[in-house]
Amino acid sequence: MALPWPELPCFPAYLLVCVQLVFLGVLLLASLLQLFKQKNNHEDGITTNGNTKIYANGDHDGDEEPPENPTADRQQTAKCGIPTKTSIACTILLLAVHCLLLLSMLLSFSGHNIISPALAGSCSSRIGTLASEIAQVLSLAASLFAIRNVIKAESTMFPWMLRAWWICGFLLSASSASLSTYLRTTHPGKKLELPDYVNFLSLSLSSFLFGISIHGKTGIATATATFSSDMKEPLLPAEGQSKQRTRSPYGDATLLQLVTFSWLNPLFSVGIKKPLEQDDIPDVGINESAAFLSSAFAECLDRETERQQSSDNTDDAGGSSSSPSIYRAIFLLVRRKAAINAFFAMASATASYVGPYLINDFVDFLSRKKERSLTSGYLIALGFLCAKIVETVTQRQWIFGARQLGLRLRAALTTRIYAKGLVLSARSRQGHTSGEIINYMSVDVNRITDFIWYVNTVWMLPIQISLAIYILRTNLGAPGSLAALAATLLVMSCNVPLTRMQKSYQTKIMEAKDGRMKATSEVLRNMKTIKLQSWDSQFLGKLKCLREVERSWLWKSLRLTAITAFIFWGSPAFISTITFGACLMMGVPLTAGRVLSALATFRMLQDPIFNLPDLLSVIAQAKVSADRITSYLQEEEVQQDAVEYVPPGGDERFDVEIESGKFSWTPELVSSRSSSNVTLDGIDLRVKRGMRVAVCGTVGSGKSSLLSCILGEIHKLSGTVKVRGTKAYVPQCPWILTGSIRDNILFGKAYESERYERTVQACAMVKDFELFSCGDLTEIGERGINMSGGQKQRIQIARAVYQDADIYLLDDPFSAVDAHTGTHLFQDCLMGILRDKTIIYVTHQVEFLPAADVIVVMQNGKIAQTGKFDELMKQNVGFEALVGAHSQALELVHAVESSTQQTTSLLVADQEENSDPSRTRVGTDNQSGKLVQDEERETGSIGKEVYWSYLTAVKGGVLVPFIVLAQSSFQVLQIASNYWMAWACPPTSDSNEPAVGLGMDTILLVYTLLAAGSALCVLVRAILVTTVGLSTAEKLFTDMLHSVIRAPMQFFDSTPTGRILNRASTDQSVLDLEIGQRLGWCAFSIIQILGTIAVMSQVAWEVFVIFIPVTAVCIWYQQYYTPTARELARLSGIQLTPILHHFSESLAGAATIRAFGHGERFITGNLGLVDNYSRPWFHNVSAMEWLSFRLNVLSNFVFAFSLVLLVTLPEGIINPSIAGLAVTYGINLNVLQASVIWNICNAENKMISVERVLQYTNIKSEAPLVIEDRRPPPNWPSIGTICFKNLQIRYAEHLPSVLKNISCTFPGKRKIGVVGRTGSGKSTLTQAIFRMVEAREGSIIIDDIDISKIGLDDLRSRLSIIPQDPTMFEGTVRGNLDPLCQYTDFDVWEVFSTILLSHH
Repeated sequence: MALPWPELPCFPAYLLVCVQLVFLGVLLLASLLQLFKQKNNHEDGITTNGNTKIYANGDHDGDEEPPENPTADRQQTAKCGIPTKTSIACTILLLAVHCLLLLSMLLSFSGHNIISPALAGSCSSRIGTLASEIAQVLSLAASLFAIRNVIKAESTMFPWMLRAWWICGFLLSASSASLSTYLRTTHPGKKLELPDYVNFLSLSLSSFLFGISIHGKTGIATATATFSSDMKEPLLPAEGQSKQRTRSPYGDATLLQLVTFSWLNPLFSVGIKKPLEQDDIPDVGINESAAFLSSAFAECLDRETERQQSSDNTDDAGGSSSSPSIYRAIFLLVRRKAAINAFFAMASATASYVGPYLINDFVDFLSRKKERSLTSGYLIALGFLCAKIVETVTQRQWIFGARQLGLRLRAALTTRIYAKGLVLSARSRQGHTSGEIINYMSVDVNRITDFIWYVNTVWMLPIQISLAIYILRTNLGAPGSLAALAATLLVMSCNVPLTRMQKSYQTKIMEAKDGRMKATSEVLRNMKTIKLQSWDSQFLGKLKCLREVERSWLWKSLRLTAITAFIFWGSPAFISTITFGACLMMGVPLTAGRVLSALATFRMLQDPIFNLPDLLSVIAQAKVSADRITSYLQEEEVQQDAVEYVPPGGDERFDVEIESGKFSWTPELVSSRSSSNVTLDGIDLRVKRGMRVAVCGTVGSGKSSLLSCILGEIHKLSGTVKVRGTKAYVPQCPWILTGSIRDNILFGKAYESERYERTVQACAMVKDFELFSCGDLTEIGERGINMSGGQKQRIQIARAVYQDADIYLLDDPFSAVDAHTGTHLFQDCLMGILRDKTIIYVTHQVEFLPAADVIVVMQNGKIAQTGKFDELMKQNVGFEALVGAHSQALELVHAVESSTQQTTSLLVADQEENSDPSRTRVGTDNQSGKLVQDEERETGSIGKEVYWSYLTAVKGGVLVPFIVLAQSSFQVLQIASNYWMAWACPPTSDSNEPAVGLGMDTILLVYTLLAAGSALCVLVRAILVTTVGLSTAEKLFTDMLHSVIRAPMQFFDSTPTGRILNRASTDQSVLDLEIGQRLGWCAFSIIQILGTIAVMSQVAWEVFVIFIPVTAVCIWYQQYYTPTARELARLSGIQLTPILHHFSESLAGAATIRAFGHGERFITGNLGLVDNYSRPWFHNVSAMEWLSFRLNVLSNFVFAFSLVLLVTLPEGIINPSIAGLAVTYGINLNVLQASVIWNICNAENKMISVERVLQYTNIKSEAPLVIEDRRPPPNWPSIGTICFKNLQIRYAEHLPSVLKNISCTFPGKRKIGVVGRTGSGKSTLTQAIFRMVEAREGSIIIDDIDISKIGLDDLRSRLSIIPQDPTMFEGTVRGNLDPLCQYTDFDVWEVFSTILLSHH
């Protein structure tokens, strides 16, 4: 029997009138203000532009004639975009429809029978109804007027008031349409009338306006705007920028393209034809560019700093100011976009609960088909479909928006961390190694961006739980809903202690990862020394120990994750058992429809229950990472006011002035009573323009610190430092950038051939260029690995000379070059090309002191003497002692030379002489001069061998079938439990007897047992996945570590450290925490969808008619998507390495960068690298949403077809309860179908990390460390005779030989000197003895043993070397002297005394 038509309250109608009147009032006020402003401008008739007055009538005040056509320069050719045209069309249609409805109401109220009076209004009052409709018509007319003003003003964005009204209109239309649907469903005897059609049509049109309001852009383009935009583009691109940027299709996308992600279609059309390259990927939009985000984040930090300072001044005028909150700065950066995402997330959560709400009505309809019309069934099906469409659109938008926000935040934080690294003080740098800061960039930033993904759970959780309780309250009454709420809260509260434990584990994991990465970075940086000293095994063991600590914390964390997964999968069964038990105790009848609706609701509750611990865990991780980054960003910076920079010129004659200077590297240890930690004290120095000042003194006297105080690197305690003009700095340890020699010399300056040639000649680089196969275009390896010490030193001297600075600071520039080259540098460089410059140089070479205008003698951190060379020699204070010590050393060398002349006959040299040294070219690649090759990148699909290698890495993959079996058992038991409840419970409330003839307590007991069994299967599966995943990650890490440590030195010469660290950090994190779960989810989602299809097909096998072709389309989409997404994922992984490598190099040369004033240039370079990474990453996550949207739409189509089929089939063919079960599973069909493809694609993307790690497990290894049957005697070598026989060495197969037919003998127990010009092969000969480079032909025999026949450890451990480049490991001085702890303290102190370090 149909229910009577209800009388609706009039409060909503009156509220609607008030809202519309407010909109009209605001719009009218804005229009009046605009008219008033235009009137004032017209009356004044004047605007000013500079000093010229332009009048409205065309007259002007100035020397120029007025233009004949004032609008000639401003062409008003406004092109209305699609959003504007759509808004006009929708508003006109809405206005027409509501005018028709208003007219119908007036006629009906006058007695004409057009529509029934009960349906004519939205409430029982005619006045309220008419007022509401009249206000609606007026509001729509006002909207048209507002759109007209937007077009007239050529605005690029719709006004916020108009957008707010469209959103409000959409919500009102959705409410009215939902009310109409509900009333028609509950009153099937009533036919659809005009108000119902108006409501449904209004909802459709309002949906378009709602989308336009979210997009916000009008799409209006004008000639003026185009002209202005063109004029803003620079005529020449800035340095580091691409000459031609590909316009972002996302920024130009229409509303429909944004909703469907079809703006990616051009990229897919390229990716399906060929493997994508970096140049094929469009640029990111302006809002996603690193430059914009860096500036915006800096502005947010500045704003927060001002707020904090204002708050501190208010609270305590004398207190110290607090540091700006990075949390609030992040909030200010993302708040607008996050608010839109929150709206989409809440809309998605709301729409997802419409299905569970309608299941009971749907089962009731199927049970009473004879009493109800098909129209009501189709309306219910339409409600299901509309809800799924809204859920699909909003879900895809909020997920994409969260990814977009993550990209923005990553770019902002990465650029901020980089900029901070360039200004860290020396004390701060000691506390943060490159490995740690790489973790900040690669791990901590990722964890903060993950939080942005989960933050929407904060808004979704209360909505999801509230809607679930409301549905349960509707179907099961108060007892069932309260029991479900209590069980839900109990399950969620169980996660709180687990989350606390997870937080502590995450902190420990990060600490362990930092320690491992710190040690790994140090080992890679000093790999040459480690191999020369044969410390491979010891440092390998150290890294293994650090990894073991990390692995133990990973196991604890993953074990806790397994327990959380058990709670997640078991929570629906637990909550349903408690709820049904409460209903049974309270006498609430359980029908099939109510049970199925409750089961669907419990499955929906799975998400908030699961998301809560995830949210808490992510919050914990993000809190730890944010605190780490905050601590880093608050580290002490280089003193900005340490040096006063004065513009050059004027009457001042001094370029450098230091008065009463007091400086310290450790200012926190300096007290007012003690000056023991003061590095420099009482410094008074004035350097006139054009002077050459030499600084000398004993080791540790403060020579380099004196240069540092001029650069502002050392902390100034008191005094003043003034510098006039630009500076150039040559540090004591050469800093070389990866790139060509020319790039290193130019250092950002434009190439000028004349100046460049003069620089190269003055720095004695001409002969070096002749030795290189590609001249000055030869690429330098990381840290100048393929350059000799003298070459690196001269390159950085040439860099300083080419800068043409006013002041030159040279820290021991001649220490790494031979005497001949040093003399050339001094004469042609310091005394030649730089003769008019101010030069301050530190040197130990006495021969370079007489030419100095002033010599500064340092002693114990103070200036002991100043004057010319002759004056200081006459003072007899201490300077002559330095000169005397140098003279004695030279005499000793001459004495040794004369004594060894008698033994020269013992040196037999019959090798071929290279008469033309220029023919021995040291190069890299004959064509490009390229040493560091591009990173390895596979193309095409991930090979099956990669999957097989991963799955069989642990115990041959024997545990994998058990994982699949456990998940299959869970799915079978879960379906069986739900099937049991649907089949056993009565279909309607009219029949209270269960269908199986058992009591409800027995039915519930069987359900509980089945549910408990399924939960147990989940626990087994979770533990197995955790065990296998971590064991596999550990196995691959160990293989990669062994392979890298045992790689030959050529591998490290041609592979940047950042490339290896990226695999050890980012890729290894994926293996540790993600890839096992991802592959597991692939199998789980396939099993789930097979179970869902099995349930649906049992009810109506006709579903296969549509399911099979839709599945084929889904597979086609997946195959179309995968090539593009795979290459995008690979490119994003590759583009991350240059960021880390560039940062590592910048940190090493931060002092040089600051000295040259090139900080902004390097920051700009980092911005470009971040954008290069953002481009493939952004388009990769967009491609995921492109695929997910299409798969969701297709699955919605299958679900709708199933519903229509169930409604259409005659009564009696299907069981209503089982049909309801099919609908219960079909609600999640779109999610499951999309998750199958999405999990497969996502797993393939993550498998790229496995592929990259496997690449480094197969590196060609050095010779064995030990060959058991060829071990030398314990006392070998006893004499030390070295015999070279026809030795030929070359660094690679495609390169020429560096050593050619060397045949000579070094007698044992003698001092042998090896001399030669740069590039002649001195260092190569030494490396050949240690087999750092294997001989192409010939042999080296030491004490009658061919070194190529014995193990590397036996060889290198018996030899010793002092490397050309000094190497220090982090730790104590004793640890550096004896890293293997093989000697006693007495032995160590004896060495200290020998090298004159005991007094330090």
